[in-house]
Amino acid sequence: MAEGEAEPADAQGDAGAPDGETADADGPAGAQPEGEAGAADADNLAEDEAEPADAQGDAGAPDGETADADGPAGAQPEGEAGAAGAQTRAGEPDDGTAGARPGDGGPGAEPPVSGRGGVGESPAGPTPEAEPAAGGDAEPAAGDGLSEAQAELAAQKVERERIARRKAEREHPVDAGAKLSGKAADLLAAVRAVESGAKPSAAYFDDAPAAPRKAAPAPPAPRPAAPAPKAAPVPTADAVDGVRAVLARGGAPESLAGPVAAALGDGAAEELAENPWRLLAVPAVRPTQADGFARALLGAGAGPGDERRTAVLVGWLLDQAGLKGHTALEAPVLEKALAQYGVPDPAEALEQAVAEASVLVFHEPLGPPVEEGEEQPVRILVGLEGAAMAEESLADGLARLSGTFAGPADWEQAASAAPDRSSGELIRAVAGHGLVTHTGGEAARAEPLALAAAARGLGLRVCVAAHAPGGGTDAVTVAGLLSGEEGPGRDEDGQFALDLLVVLDAPQLDVESAAGLVEGVPDGARLVLSGDPGVLGSAGAGRVFGDVLAARTCPQLVSRTPDPGPLGELVSGVGIGELNQVDAPGKEVVIVPVQDAGEAVHRAVQLVAESVPRAFGVPADGVQVITPGHGGPAGTRALNAALKERLNPGPGRFGGFDPGDRVVHVPSPGRAVPARVVSADAQGLHLERAGARILVPKELVESQVRHGWAVTAHQAVGSRWPAVVVVLPGDAAQALSRDWVYTAFGRAGRHLSVVHGVDQALPRAVAEVLPKPRTTRLTGLLKALAAAGEQPEQ
Repeated sequence: MAEGEAEPADAQGDAGAPDGETADADGPAGAQPEGEAGAADADNLAEDEAEPADAQGDAGAPDGETADADGPAGAQPEGEAGAAGAQTRAGEPDDGTAGARPGDGGPGAEPPVSGRGGVGESPAGPTPEAEPAAGGDAEPAAGDGLSEAQAELAAQKVERERIARRKAEREHPVDAGAKLSGKAADLLAAVRAVESGAKPSAAYFDDAPAAPRKAAPAPPAPRPAAPAPKAAPVPTADAVDGVRAVLARGGAPESLAGPVAAALGDGAAEELAENPWRLLAVPAVRPTQADGFARALLGAGAGPGDERRTAVLVGWLLDQAGLKGHTALEAPVLEKALAQYGVPDPAEALEQAVAEASVLVFHEPLGPPVEEGEEQPVRILVGLEGAAMAEESLADGLARLSGTFAGPADWEQAASAAPDRSSGELIRAVAGHGLVTHTGGEAARAEPLALAAAARGLGLRVCVAAHAPGGGTDAVTVAGLLSGEEGPGRDEDGQFALDLLVVLDAPQLDVESAAGLVEGVPDGARLVLSGDPGVLGSAGAGRVFGDVLAARTCPQLVSRTPDPGPLGELVSGVGIGELNQVDAPGKEVVIVPVQDAGEAVHRAVQLVAESVPRAFGVPADGVQVITPGHGGPAGTRALNAALKERLNPGPGRFGGFDPGDRVVHVPSPGRAVPARVVSADAQGLHLERAGARILVPKELVESQVRHGWAVTAHQAVGSRWPAVVVVLPGDAAQALSRDWVYTAFGRAGRHLSVVHGVDQALPRAVAEVLPKPRTTRLTGLLKALAAAGEQPEQ
């Protein structure tokens, strides 16, 4: 990195920026991931993830962004303020799930959060070892009255029948859980006992595995297709008024009435009065606030062990885990988190949740199969239905595509005519396989585009989908393809009219989006997942691209095309954990040291408005500022205010915006669309994006539109600009990780300036702070399906 270099063509040295990029745990761009995805140490929930995010994480934020580095705008009030403290959160959708504040302990206290996290963030920081619970070596009870040997023999018979039925008729459902034994069988028995009217059995979560182990897959059953997302119902005025009255009785702000009514639906007022902890259905509300609200309504009856409270807390904790990227949690982790919220008997609380079928239990064998009569080590995972069904549907869909691809074409001729060797290898791999993964940096994006061009030349119907607009020639966005607003459209069976789907920015796929895409790809078509495994992960739950790579059930092509120039050298080094000094004769990389946040904002504005345009001929609209969080003295809010004052001053007469303002439209979590304000009227705010008009209804402007001169790395992922200014104020040190730096620095095409105020925290983050693993099941599911497909019929 060119430390201390004067800002290009500026005697005052304004344009300085360090040169460090970050990769994820899988290593440099294009590197294969190591180890098993999905077997991450989920034990961090107890310390890290009882709350969805901390000072950096913005879990649940509508833009899928990192939160304020210094604490979000709706910060948790101390003490027992009840639900009143949620009022500011309800008005701060970007930071609505901000981190927990350590309290004084006790039933309503928020447990401390030690790591990072948030929507779309792979939380960094040291992950504690899993702590075995008392009695960790205890023998699990046999399920359904069978001995272990009998259960295993029965399971083997059922498994053979399952494979035969699957081969004969894939669409018929198979009875799930047939191969469960021991404690996992007991858990499933509890669910079925409740369904049949029988009494649930005793506690199931007495112990945990002695140490984290890699999960071997459990043979899954065919799954139903993941349902399409439904539009949120609009509550009636009477429903809102009823909820408002209940909130007033409990001392909660009336502003929560609309969100509560929308979240709980018909009968929201009655449900809230019966179970005040249902207030947690609103993302802005924390458990301490719900506890205060419950005490105001119920008095002394609102104890920490109240069954209503524990039932809601189980679901809420799993929801927060989903916001941090997990699709399931290990049972001991969930128990520990419940204990930190003052639940007196966490095992009983989980047992009750299983008995009421409000959560799902999954059984994954650990290690190779054991001999008959021996007990197979397992890990017990608990999850909610939505992510579980999407993950299983995705695994089935990927397996289907791997086995049904077809279509004659002269692929070899197309491969021989490819512009480079890597593109030719990708074309040959797609010729012989229905599912292919491709990894590489920014320069490697040309290879899947070359594949798409070759396939079109062969007369195939091709669609290229990217995470953000502008992903390539004729590329559509993933969100637009799923909604039907972009792309080839669907046939009468709901499947895309295509022969090849190329997905760029595959690390940004969450399980629900990925399941929707895969379910829409018809039999016989091909799917290519391409992306840089070093960038920040998806905003939603899952680790789809990393899990597919870890499963190794399809060809994996690694690009040989390096990112060029000093910027490419810098980013590649960050990908392997090295923040190297690079030779940048053209001032491609410059560092601007600063002492405090005020100076950081001043320097950033000077770079965008004066220094970079003068030195490189890049207009201010071609310069993007990236910073770790929304809040704080040098977060996106402060930077955007300063940049607006300099570049487009005005009174903000349209809800804080003026014509010409550069903004980011966030129509859904994890999706950030850059645009510019055109006008406003009674309907809402009119934006323009690439010549197309966007209307944001006035009631959604506050939650979906923010100024866009400065964004966070999650908002920037999938896009590139000619010049980027990365602002790293001193209070951002804890928010930095290798994948964050890799993503932020990699957004620059020609020039990178780094406003550097974190001292040694930057190289330390690049070298040591890896993304926090996500607990997922996709790798195991894919391996199980591959193994089942290889087994001969019995």
